[in-house]
Amino acid sequence: MSARRIAIYYAWSRPDETGAPLDIIENRFPALFESRRMLFPRFEELSDPSRFDQGIAGFLDHIMKQNFAAFVKLGEAVSGHPVLQIERVDGDGRLVPLGSETLGGIDTLIVISFDSLRTHQQALQPEIDFVRSFLSVPDHLLFVGPHHDIGEEEAGSHEETVARQVADFLHHGDKTIPPRQGFGGFGRSLLAGLGIPVENRFGLRPAAEPDGTPSPIDTDASLDRLHLLSGVRTFNLHPHLPHFERMGEARTHLDVMARQNIDLAAPPHPFTAGGRTTFDALLQSKPDEFAGALLVGDATLWSSTAGGVDSLRTFWTNVVRRPRPGDRP
Repeated sequence: MSARRIAIYYAWSRPDETGAPLDIIENRFPALFESRRMLFPRFEELSDPSRFDQGIAGFLDHIMKQNFAAFVKLGEAVSGHPVLQIERVDGDGRLVPLGSETLGGIDTLIVISFDSLRTHQQALQPEIDFVRSFLSVPDHLLFVGPHHDIGEEEAGSHEETVARQVADFLHHGDKTIPPRQGFGGFGRSLLAGLGIPVENRFGLRPAAEPDGTPSPIDTDASLDRLHLLSGVRTFNLHPHLPHFERMGEARTHLDVMARQNIDLAAPPHPFTAGGRTTFDALLQSKPDEFAGALLVGDATLWSSTAGGVDSLRTFWTNVVRRPRPGDRP
């Protein structure tokens, strides 16, 4: 079996993210000093300002991107090739769009759509065309990973909006998260451009077992044609995970491959008011949608910081070692 070639595409604009005003708490990443303050003594090793940028750039480099380091290390060890890591807009303001110029030879593309909605990252038509071409190859796999959208604005009065944000905040229980924080505009626009729109809704608190480990995921093995979930019992316990709502044509073109249990002991959330106990955590394109495979799941499925790491490592290994068409068993 020939080795996989993997790319991680961070869909953020570094200048737009790092330039967010710190006097506004909503819709931005925290600065490194804020993370240190809120989570002390965690990250105290990053306290030296002469070595570590204490602003949002420091958070991106020393916390955010480090969350994905374990997957990068595994991907490189299993494939024998470096994992290509790309920022959509780098520190110099240079746009690096999805395209064959940078992604030629890649067969496994992971789009980490951790871009703040306030930065208005949108997939361009040539990028959508490239992705469609990428997915026309039977051996190719694309994973689109937005994160949560907490405190989503709704029509109504200011009081109603605040009440909804309070319900979100109390449900997920993470005091480091502001009342409004939305991610994933690039991923949303890419999926919409492909004709399979998906919304990353809410920030739901996943259920844990009595021993503190993640509750098992509910999977449909008959849909797992690439065996990506073979041996994968759980995802992770990131405290605010989105429900991936299939919109329009996506309802008939994407399957729900895995659902995750909601922590029903957490304060109530409007999503659970109608009796929902799970959220759609992993979607997959139907076999006749593309020659390749497209999956939609939370960005933190590639992160090693929120529990369930053994199961996640199994998932990562399955992705990197998946057989090619024609490979013998």
